[in-house]
Amino acid sequence: QRQLVESGGGSVQTGGSLRLSCEASGYNYQLPFIGWFRQGPGKEREGIAIIGSDGGTIYANSVQGRFTISRDNGKNTLYLQMNNLRPGDTDMYYCAIVTTRTLNSRFVSTWGQGTQVTVSS
Repeated sequence: QRQLVESGGGSVQTGGSLRLSCEASGYNYQLPFIGWFRQGPGKEREGIAIIGSDGGTIYANSVQGRFTISRDNGKNTLYLQMNNLRPGDTDMYYCAIVTTRTLNSRFVSTWGQGTQVTVSS
């Protein structure tokens, strides 16, 4: 069964760091594009980082310079290192497979179940 399983969420204080992981279970091929989205109550789902199989990345302006996306193709695992976290980063974070190099959620083909990140002031 193919699925995306996130882990690593939690609660931190402003300025803290977290590392999210996403295992692409059941996929026996290298995913062309995969990334992270986030959504809070009453907000639209926002694409924040995408990485291609070539290692190329794109980031949302809101996280550029603070978050780093990476992948381990051998383990079929995606990561998001989040530094200098702010209360505004509090959201549910989702791993997703996308069909092209874009932050637009309309191009997502598969979603993970999400992991909660909470940043307190």
